[in-house]
Amino acid sequence: MDWISFDWISDPAVWASLVTLTAMEIVLGIDNIVFISVVVGKLPPEHARRARQIGLGMALVFRIILLLTLFWIIGLKSTLFTLFGIDFSWRDLILLAGGLFLIFKATQEIHHDVEGTGPGEDLGAARKVAASFGATVAQIAVIDLVFSIDSIITAIGMAEHIGVMVAAVIIAVAIMYAASGPVAGFIDRHPTTRMLALAFLLMIGIALVADGIHFHIPRGYLYAAMAFSAIVEILNVFAKSRRERNGQGGGH
Repeated sequence: MDWISFDWISDPAVWASLVTLTAMEIVLGIDNIVFISVVVGKLPPEHARRARQIGLGMALVFRIILLLTLFWIIGLKSTLFTLFGIDFSWRDLILLAGGLFLIFKATQEIHHDVEGTGPGEDLGAARKVAASFGATVAQIAVIDLVFSIDSIITAIGMAEHIGVMVAAVIIAVAIMYAASGPVAGFIDRHPTTRMLALAFLLMIGIALVADGIHFHIPRGYLYAAMAFSAIVEILNVFAKSRRERNGQGGGH
């Protein structure tokens, strides 16, 4: 791997790998965007943007640090122990922990949304007041680390130059930041989409746990299901908005 020379900059094949790797990092970042959009929705608006900035800033820092410790990252795939015929590495344990955390978090949030609050209480206000900025940022940091490790291990297999990988990560995180605001805003404006986002997190958590026990679920299937569900939900939101406008117009 070439760490010092910059001769690769004039190589068209390298630029093609940059585009490919950036696209892959953006796709892998969808999970991160969904998680951040859900957890910052519990914060007051003035804190939500700051939490997104800190969260994605940490994602960028984690990815660059991991890229600069490639030998350590590769070593994470070495077998630590074998249980029930399955070889477990540090990477597997991190994916298992991250997946279980996402499953717990999504289940907890779905339970809160279904149960609601007591009579006369404003659910949105109660949750926003109770939400801790520090706890939210800490949760984002944990999931950032999990997603970063998987993302960088994939990147190492796709590019030969550290500069290409760093550039792809920076571009991808910038795009993720630009997308996270509108996604979080849409979820906040349309509460029904929050349940869909939580279902996505539950599915992602299950996929991470499966990866941790060496049962890989192709991400293409997950993202296709997420995209289809999101399109259906968006159409439902637009249809509901149109019915409301027509109802208001008919009243006049």
